[in-house]
Amino acid sequence: PYAGHIIFRDEDVTRLSAQQIAGRGIARTFQNIELFESASTLDNLLVGRHRHSTTSTWQDILRLKKVRDEEIAHRRAAEEVMDVLRLQRYRDTPIGSLPYGVRKVIEVARALCVGPKLLLLDEPSSGLNVEETNAMAEWILEINSRLGITVLMVEHDMSLVSRVSDRVLALNYGRMMALGTSDEVQNHPDVVAAYLGA
Repeated sequence: PYAGHIIFRDEDVTRLSAQQIAGRGIARTFQNIELFESASTLDNLLVGRHRHSTTSTWQDILRLKKVRDEEIAHRRAAEEVMDVLRLQRYRDTPIGSLPYGVRKVIEVARALCVGPKLLLLDEPSSGLNVEETNAMAEWILEINSRLGITVLMVEHDMSLVSRVSDRVLALNYGRMMALGTSDEVQNHPDVVAAYLGA
């Protein structure tokens, strides 16, 4: 950012690296899927567990007990996320052979493997059909209610926004126009004028 600060849990995280931000408990997805296409679903989820690794390179090379125990813990955590998002049937399938909608869910699953307190979703319904968007809404609600993770998303599909959001913020050229419930924001005169025309 050119100005301002980003405060998360009473800490200024504005200038932290992506790795440091993940270490603070913030994970994100991408609008355009950023998965490793030749790797399996499980392998992609294990990438999200990387920030939890505590072993050194020499311990990894020697495959010490600590390395083996940690790998079991990482696999267990990834399996739990696959259970929550019902991805077990794709566990060993290479990403490149999966449909787009499943890949979007796997992208969310990988972010969950980071173990976030805050999950940032960039256009989670982008490219999804109505049925897949409905499923994504259910996942978002479940992530919040069952896992207790705060979800912040950028989204243009107002039906999805209405279903999953406690608060909605409408921006116009980076400036706040309205903040409130979905209905309040959608009916705000400035929002109507900016997005639908006066």
